[in-house]
Amino acid sequence: MSHLGRLLVATPLIGDPNFERTVVLLLTHDDDGAFGVVLNRPTDVPAGEVVAAWAGEVAAPGVLFVGGPVGPQGVVGLAHRAASPDAERRFSPIVGDLGTVDLHQDPEPGDGWGGVRLFGGSAGWAPGQLEDEILEGAWWTVDAAADDVLTHDPDGLWARVLRRQRGAAGWFANHPLDPSAN
Repeated sequence: MSHLGRLLVATPLIGDPNFERTVVLLLTHDDDGAFGVVLNRPTDVPAGEVVAAWAGEVAAPGVLFVGGPVGPQGVVGLAHRAASPDAERRFSPIVGDLGTVDLHQDPEPGDGWGGVRLFGGSAGWAPGQLEDEILEGAWWTVDAAADDVLTHDPDGLWARVLRRQRGAAGWFANHPLDPSAN
C-alpha cells in the first residue's frame, strides 16, 4: 500500500534522533522505496539566502527547514498550486493542490503562489525499509490536513497532528520529552 501524500508521525519508539518528534510528508512511496521531507524542523537560515529567486514566494516563517538527513545540500520546494496556469510547468502535484515546485525555474510575476516552503535535505528509505519501520511501531501513518505543510507553528505540528487522531495515537500528543521526569 502506498503512503504517497500521507504523513509519517514519529512514535516515541523511533530510536533515531534525526526523526524524534518529527512529522514527515511522503513525496514518493513505491516499490523503489520512499522519499519525503520533515515538516517541523525550521532553521534560522532565511530562505532567501538559499534560493534567492523564490524569496518573495516563501511562506512564514520565511526560513529553510531541515527536510531530513539525506542530501542536506539539496533543496526541495513544496507549495499549494499557483493561481496562474502558466505556473503549472514549475509544479508537480503530490496530493490535492499540494506539490513540489521546480526551484530551477524562477517564479514569474502573477504566478499567484499561495506560499512556498523550502527544505534542505530529505528523508529516504530503501525498498521495504519504511514498511518494516511502520510494522516495528516507529511511525504512525496519518492523513495530512490542508495547513500541515505551510503551518505557522511548525514546532507544535507533532502534537497537533496527534491530537487529531483517535485511539492510542491521540494520547501521545501530551507525551513528555523525557517520560522518566514525569
